[in-house]
Amino acid sequence: MTTTPQTAAHEKARAFSTGLDMISRFNAATRQGLADDNTLLSLYDQCEQLGIQNKLLHLDSDITITTGFDTGRRAPTAGTIGLVLSDNQDQPVTLASITPNGNTKPLIIDRMQPSAFIIGTLDSNRELIAIDDTLENAVMLAQCLINDNVTILVSLDSLLFNGMVKHFAEVAPVTIFTTIDKKDKVCKPLAGCNVKAVITVFDVLLQLDNHSSYAAILADDDTIIIDLQSEIWGTPEPLANDPSKPTPYPIEAFKGLLKHVVKAIAHYSQVPDAMAGQCVLGALAHMGQRFIDAPMGHGHMPTSLILITEGESGSGKTQAMGLTHFKIKEYERQQYAIYLDNIAAWDSDKAGLKGKELAQFLEDNPKPQNPKTLFDDATIEPILDRFISGEMNNASWTTDEAGQFFNGHTMTGDTAGSALSALTKLWSDGEVSRLRSQKSAYATPQTDAHSVRMTLLLQGQRVVLEQALTDPLMNGQGFLARALIACPPDLRGHRVWDDAKRRNDSPYDNPHLIEYWSRCQSLLDPLPANEPTTAQGQPQRIKMQWAEGAEQVFCSHMQGIENRQANGQTLEYLKAYASRMAENASRIASLMAFFEGRKIITVDDITRAFMLVEYSTAERLRYLDATPTGEQNDSEKLSSWLVDKARGKNPPMLNRTDAYNGAPKPMRKNNKVLQNELDNLESMGHIRQMEEGKKKVIYINPKLLI
Repeated sequence: MTTTPQTAAHEKARAFSTGLDMISRFNAATRQGLADDNTLLSLYDQCEQLGIQNKLLHLDSDITITTGFDTGRRAPTAGTIGLVLSDNQDQPVTLASITPNGNTKPLIIDRMQPSAFIIGTLDSNRELIAIDDTLENAVMLAQCLINDNVTILVSLDSLLFNGMVKHFAEVAPVTIFTTIDKKDKVCKPLAGCNVKAVITVFDVLLQLDNHSSYAAILADDDTIIIDLQSEIWGTPEPLANDPSKPTPYPIEAFKGLLKHVVKAIAHYSQVPDAMAGQCVLGALAHMGQRFIDAPMGHGHMPTSLILITEGESGSGKTQAMGLTHFKIKEYERQQYAIYLDNIAAWDSDKAGLKGKELAQFLEDNPKPQNPKTLFDDATIEPILDRFISGEMNNASWTTDEAGQFFNGHTMTGDTAGSALSALTKLWSDGEVSRLRSQKSAYATPQTDAHSVRMTLLLQGQRVVLEQALTDPLMNGQGFLARALIACPPDLRGHRVWDDAKRRNDSPYDNPHLIEYWSRCQSLLDPLPANEPTTAQGQPQRIKMQWAEGAEQVFCSHMQGIENRQANGQTLEYLKAYASRMAENASRIASLMAFFEGRKIITVDDITRAFMLVEYSTAERLRYLDATPTGEQNDSEKLSSWLVDKARGKNPPMLNRTDAYNGAPKPMRKNNKVLQNELDNLESMGHIRQMEEGKKKVIYINPKLLI
């Protein structure tokens, strides 16, 4: 080392105010100066391979310790190799003195500052692995993992290991290795830190030395990987009503044949009763809306329904709908085949005609109309146009991919508001109004349709429905207020596929389903005498009537719903939805009675219908927690704010003073309200309140940041 003449002070202290000052006074070690120490030579070669310079220094004089209990003591470092120890910003802070080929432990000059010997770089794309082992083993590990995009952090002293790991975990995740027998001893001191523990049966270095790869070790069935940051925290409890517990489905709301049908479909499709029940109601509405109207007040209304069911991909939606709509789809196919024959014949007869002959032919033989009434992939406007043009009077949008409806062009574009208004009017009044510019390519003199019906049976995944059910436009326009909602439990993981008896039991041999399909066929293709039309061919539906006492029961239920909309009651924030509950009950009761061949609604009919409506209401409350316009409560607001402010911090924490000054209202600068909410969050596992000296801090559950 080249030095200037030393002053007495320099000679006495040899103390440097910073690690950089200390390190700058020594020269880099040469390969020849490592005295054939195999570990240091290997480390030297690795540093060269990784492009790391000046990590090994030649210490040609003693160093005076300037911190800690040994302050002022002169460390015997002359003639040793100095390893540069750095902090979590890769800034040098101190040195560790190593005697080549010696048996003594490394001598760390400054033990007060957390630091590590870093083999590699602190790039964000490299995994940091902290090692509590000898330098020899650390160098061997680094050599084994040199192609695995990792950086090794070596503490060189077991007593300093945990502090070093916590220090580096403040800026990036750190991985540590241990064996199963030492799990608690190694992991517990680091619980709550941004640390991943890889726990193996055999030592990682031993496995690597036996030609195993790091990837293979991680993938081994016996390897356990624990996120220590989350380990000390439980799962935070929901601050609103628990949305994870589905409402029990009232299967007793169905009776006779329909109850057997719901159970059979749930059995054969292996779906929840709620999904089967919703599909049955969708089928009844598709068929029944053509024939009947439901009583309401002094008049009648359509029996169309809007049914929304949550079901993940592969949960059985398609199978259930295939059974409930079996005859409906078969009838649609038959009618479409007849239509194709008719249109071919019409085109053939028209071919070659010109002038007056063609005009007379078109007057006497209108073009055959497509009989399709069951839609699963369309846009709303063409369906409305078909009502207005008179091509159809009854239809259903029935799909197990609700995204086709909610995420379609109409519902995501500028016309969403008008489309929703059209659907709500269609549900309420059975009317469609659509005025086009007479200059457009689609100009038509017809603008309105009356006495038409449209049922929607929409089934889809939560990721689709959640966005729709919280959409302000769909709620504000009243579309969702008219819907019957079901979010049944997911049976995947509990279904049976390997039972021979179940496999050989065909739904097409089930007597209840056969009877159900027979009734469906008679409704789909009635005898001419039973066609619900006037002499002019206009729809003329049966007006369902109340049996003695049934209307009073209906009104009693209606009054109960009204009372539950008062301030502080369960339906306070679902007034629009609650206002439609009685209407839906009358529609369901009418459809069930008519399916059984009756034109009178009994007390039993309406009582059972309200069971289904109450189920849907409970699901709606569960799904959205029914806070005002979907607002969060104060605890949710504070938790969300704390999580947002703590994001990116390791560990995630905030000063209580910051919460006092910046929390959302009404907690902001209101100590009593803030403390009540903090105590509530702590009891629900969202936070921990702690004192660090004179400072109060709030630690946030890391699981909330995932």
